[in-house]
Amino acid sequence: MKINILAFGIAKDIFGGPSVSLDLANDANISNLKYLLEQQYPRLKKLATYMVAVNNEYALDGDTIHERDEIAIIPPVSGG
Repeated sequence: MKINILAFGIAKDIFGGPSVSLDLANDANISNLKYLLEQQYPRLKKLATYMVAVNNEYALDGDTIHERDEIAIIPPVSGG
């Protein structure tokens, strides 16, 4: 299945834009997604941490991804 992934913050710079498309197996989960993203975008691994949101809710590594899900990469937030 082909999914669209939204990027925020530093993830936009890493992906080279506000979103990327990725082909995943039909039974893919968040862990599979992270692995594929980190293979294609090695700089993503250098972030201290990042979260994946599915349909506006933070997702766990074992959560399954469905074709029509809205997926976003949320990098660590700093501020002052």
